[in-house]
Amino acid sequence: MKQRDEVIRLLAAGDWQAAHGIVQKDPSLEGSWAHGIMHLMEGDEGNAGYWYRRAGRQRPDAANIGEEIAALREATKPDAREP
Repeated sequence: MKQRDEVIRLLAAGDWQAAHGIVQKDPSLEGSWAHGIMHLMEGDEGNAGYWYRRAGRQRPDAANIGEEIAALREATKPDAREP
């Protein structure tokens, strides 16, 4: 999904505000994961926890945001998805 790629690019660039405008319209599990990352970047750990629960994932420590973005990028690669 082009929008998800854009969200990941924005998150990697540290632009969580622009990412939020896109990710809040994505109801998928990956969208919820990205939304959780965005709230971690914002410093809103409570809201991040909500979105991580919706994504079915454990909320990481905010210090691991770079690793989370990399994991989201890897998980959303076309060859990483089920056929």
